[in-house]
Amino acid sequence: MASNPSSSIPFLLSVILILVVGTNAGGIAIYWGQNGNEGTLAQTCATGNYAFVNTAFLTTFGNGQNPQINLAGHCDPTTNGCTRFSSEIQSCQSSGIKVMLSIGGGAGSYSLSSTDDARQVATYLWNNFLGGQSSSRPLGAAVLDGIDFDIEGGTTQHWDELATFLSQYSKQGKKVYLTAAPQCPFPDAYMGAALNTGLFDYVWVQFYNNPPCQYSSGNLVNYWNQWTTSIPATNFFLGLPASPNAAGSGFIPAADLTSKVLPAIKGSAKYGGVMLWSKYYDDQTGYSSSIKSSV
Repeated sequence: MASNPSSSIPFLLSVILILVVGTNAGGIAIYWGQNGNEGTLAQTCATGNYAFVNTAFLTTFGNGQNPQINLAGHCDPTTNGCTRFSSEIQSCQSSGIKVMLSIGGGAGSYSLSSTDDARQVATYLWNNFLGGQSSSRPLGAAVLDGIDFDIEGGTTQHWDELATFLSQYSKQGKKVYLTAAPQCPFPDAYMGAALNTGLFDYVWVQFYNNPPCQYSSGNLVNYWNQWTTSIPATNFFLGLPASPNAAGSGFIPAADLTSKVLPAIKGSAKYGGVMLWSKYYDDQTGYSSSIKSSV
């Protein structure tokens, strides 16, 4: 049967459209470190579900405090017990997974008192977790991919300066990725100025524990659009709890996420994927496995 060139044009356009839309695929970022029953870092990466692992948390730093990492039941940093994760970090990275150090958290003791304080914290992070040198690296010799800002308390100032100082270390070789986990009400109370610097590569907005902007309010897409059009970051992730027990509110059943929410936000040029709290809760529900093909 002879083909009709004019009738094939709409078909070709539809194929092109499908290919273009299909390239806007995302990844899953996971928080690991706050429950000793969630498996090792190597096991987390071996699932094949995650593109980013945020190692949580450096809970104490700034304002003259001695920095402290807290990985809950995984290891005891006071006896250098967390250095055993060095080889696991490198194994994850060899699989193409970015491993970040998350600083802050919901229950930490942290703040920045001045520009100089921000500079000192940046120097500490560079020497102890990134490409610098120190005799007391808490996670051993592995060079993490960057720093995740999960700032939920302390001061509202100087985080932009910390981001600036950290980004300058990229000039020394390996890029230092900067990521952040702001709350979904816009602008974020603590990270607003820092996010406006344009220095952040990935922003996973927490659309949970914030009823006015989470899915149940009907306003999630409006807030998503505000974040993605107002903040000069490379990619944005939809931050969600991996189970109903992982947060006070904001859980979205996997079927609703894949059929209703993701189709409404994936059209954004800055769509990056989904962030989940946390590996422990994901283990309980298998949430990442159920959504991975749709993210």
